[in-house]
Formats: sequence, structure tokens, C-alpha cells
Amino acid sequence: MLQACLNGSRTREFHPQTPLTPAQLAADAAAVVAAGATELHLHPRDALGAETLDPASVAAALEAIRARVPDTPIGLSTHAGIVSGDLGRLEAVRRWTVLPDYVSVNLIEADAPEMIALALSRGIGVEAGLWSQADAERFVKLDEARRCLRILIEINEQDEAEGLAVAAAIRTVLARASLDVPVLQHGYEATVWPLYQDALMRELDGRIGLEDGKHLPDGQEAADNAALIKAALRLARVPPNLPPEATPPITG
Repeated sequence: MLQACLNGSRTREFHPQTPLTPAQLAADAAAVVAAGATELHLHPRDALGAETLDPASVAAALEAIRARVPDTPIGLSTHAGIVSGDLGRLEAVRRWTVLPDYVSVNLIEADAPEMIALALSRGIGVEAGLWSQADAERFVKLDEARRCLRILIEINEQDEAEGLAVAAAIRTVLARASLDVPVLQHGYEATVWPLYQDALMRELDGRIGLEDGKHLPDGQEAADNAALIKAALRLARVPPNLPPEATPPITG
């Protein structure tokens, strides 16, 4: 499975094709699905472009996207930096009238167990975001761990060797727990492509998009999210252990 992460907390200063409004998100969703993405992850925005969990903004984004790609699963972030006016994050999610297929919940956050339980109680799938071995150890102790849709191994380290080591430590904790929950592994900025290739080698799910980085494997800036998805799928058709000279050039 290849998930497209459309925007995250990025702005159009980061990349001019970062989708923000419901219409932009819907158009971008259609483009990445046409390029080969099988799921979507996004951060809805309010009228000023700020990330939000506000029920009306969430509904507008989801309805616009589903009108374009009705059969594609859509996931939303619930990270602690998202503010929804006077509503706390948990209360905002309780008030959603249009539901995503799943949400991502970061185990580094104090209220992660409450957010997971709330989402599951509303019939929303949960991606459990693990940034570290400590996050993994916390997660496997939760009663809801086996009920989660998938586990996200989310690597923030920018040194490739360090990032791969953190991912390996997380996978070790998960293996010992024998959860039998699908795993998606991804990096950020400098580690996007090394962690993606490592995921391919291990037959894990992957994630690519402007939320995580704007560069193609050759270092050039991608035209948009669809170009990043095309590059990822091109890599997936080449065994990850081939030397660089054996790898076909990647274009947008």
C-alpha cells in the first residue's frame, strides 16, 4: 500500500502546489490516485489556512475529496499542534459529523490512549504513530493496540543510519509483542527515500508526499504530489538492493 500524504503542516511557501482548501485537496487527491496512490492522509485547514479539527472544516474537506475519489480511504491527522478554536482536540473529534476512514494518533502525546479509544468508539480506524522505541513500548501495552488499523513507524531523524536504527528498534518491540497489525514506515525530509526503500525491502507499506518532503530521489524538487507518487512507484518496480547505475532514471 502506498499512501499519499498531501500537505501536513506545510504552506505554499514550502511548495506552491501544497493543497490547502477543500477544492485543492480534492483536485490533488484525484491526481495522486490517478498516479497510483491507494490511500490518502491529510490535514484539513480553516479559512486562514491553519490546520484544524473543526467539524465544519473537516466535513468540507472530506466531502470534496470523496466527490472526486469516492472509493479511496482518507485519513486525518490529530497531532497535538492542531488547534480548533475553543474546542480541545478530543471534543472536536467527538463533534465530527462527517467521519474520515481513519486518523493518525502520535503515541508521544499524553492523551494518545484517549484519542485512540475515542476514534475506535466512533468507528474510525487508527494509525498509531511511533516515533521511538519508547513510543512502541507504550503502544504495545495498550488494550486497543490489536484493534488499530495499522502502525506508523515515523522517523524524524535526519541522519540515514540513525533513522534506520530507530526504525529497527521500533520493529523489534513490535515483533516481540506479536500484534499482527500492518506496518507503514516512512521518513521525513532527508530520510524520506532511504526509509521508503527500506520499507520496500521489508515489504512494509509506504508513504510519500509533500508533508514528508518535496524532493525526488535524485534531489530535484518534485512538481507536485503526483510526481512524488510516480517516483515512489517507479522505485517499487526496481529491487531496492540494485546499485544506482542499474536503477532507471526517475522523472516526474
